[in-house]
Amino acid sequence: MDNAAFEMHEGSTPNVSYPGKINTMPRTEKKKQWSLMSIFLVCLLACTVTTAVGVLILSLVYINNSQPRSEPKPQTTIPTLQKAVDPKFQFLNHLPKSKVFEFSGGAIQWARYRNNIKDYLSIEEEAFGSSLNSQRSQMTLGTLRIKSNGLRAPHWHFNANEHGYLAQGTAWIGVVDDGHVITTYNVTAGQVIFFPKNTLHWIKNVGNEDCFFLLFFSTHDELQTLDVDDVFFSTPEDIASRSLKPEGGINFIRSFHKQKEDQAVNLPPNLADLVMNASYVQSPDSLVWRYFYDLKGSKEYRFPGGIIQLAQYWKNESGLSNNEKIFSKFLNQHQNALSLCTLRIYNNGLRQPHFHFNANEMGYVISGCAKVGIINTQGTTEFDIHVGDVIFFPIGTQHYIKSACDEDLLFILAFSTRDQLQTLDMDDYFQATADHILAQLFFKKQSEFKKIPRFNEDQAINLP
Repeated sequence: MDNAAFEMHEGSTPNVSYPGKINTMPRTEKKKQWSLMSIFLVCLLACTVTTAVGVLILSLVYINNSQPRSEPKPQTTIPTLQKAVDPKFQFLNHLPKSKVFEFSGGAIQWARYRNNIKDYLSIEEEAFGSSLNSQRSQMTLGTLRIKSNGLRAPHWHFNANEHGYLAQGTAWIGVVDDGHVITTYNVTAGQVIFFPKNTLHWIKNVGNEDCFFLLFFSTHDELQTLDVDDVFFSTPEDIASRSLKPEGGINFIRSFHKQKEDQAVNLPPNLADLVMNASYVQSPDSLVWRYFYDLKGSKEYRFPGGIIQLAQYWKNESGLSNNEKIFSKFLNQHQNALSLCTLRIYNNGLRQPHFHFNANEMGYVISGCAKVGIINTQGTTEFDIHVGDVIFFPIGTQHYIKSACDEDLLFILAFSTRDQLQTLDMDDYFQATADHILAQLFFKKQSEFKKIPRFNEDQAINLP
């Protein structure tokens, strides 16, 4: 043992006296012996000292416990306080600041809810995603950029319909429905695409410039997607061989090799060696218009301060072309389908305060800038928006948009309804409310409300 007090040294003899025996030790040794009386006295003294010390300790403990306890001193480590999030981020997402998912053939960015909060890049992004989910918005937005000749691989979504607006470029679309019917068609900027839930589809850039799609999905949960190449390489070789029955059997299946990089948006460097003869067939309109809508060529609803065009279901089909009727009916057949529209507001124009009875609203700023206001039970939230920003207005929330740039403000908007959108503007509900009711509510004379004019032209988007 380390303590020398507990060591037994080799060759030493303990000095112990045994009573009743003759001591034959020399006189000098006898003087060193302790007598029995000395040992007794030493033991007695030790017991006395030990008792006294014990009593003293108990007294100190009692005194300490009987005194009022002081609060413990704070730890030297100061806990990190979470930064407060501006309430506007319930309704606003700065999409250009979000993570870019890069692929060989393009890129994807998301404004969406994530199951794992660690997947958010900021607390502002988390606030927006949580708002979409808590409001049960049935909405997710993504941007898809595809390089020239790039391909968004064939895939399908388990839990959402998909609606897209092509802002730039030219693409060839393929859709395979549950009846094994293949529909292919070309789409250009300003047109809309639609893929029902669990419908296999692909998007191929067939132009010289990038394609840029704005995609809306009818889910407030994390989007669930499966690509065809991932399915193929996850299928046992013998199962794939028996299913496809290729020449060479299982050896042909084994000749495929999974790429190291995700091929969700694909562009092989040796594409010219792989593809010798590509054709981009257009299916009959009766098939195409189930998944396609020419939004830029549709009816324009003109107002003093701007223009609205709609890709939605119409209860009254008068005024629709035969192809537009195909889209309207097909859209309404699918649960949780969305409605899309473009909103153009001229310089200094105002989309006046309004709300929607039957839909949440999500929008993406294509061009221009604006000031947005949202009025709900918590008060008024106002903020500025610019190109690339995403906004969200929960159902029943009154909101307004005022153009603030020299150029026109252009939005692509999605609404969480497969039925015709139901909206009420501020001027409409003021005019519809009896003036004596308004007088009583606002403590103003009834005659004062005659000063609010009625217009022959709808003022949904107005100018000063």
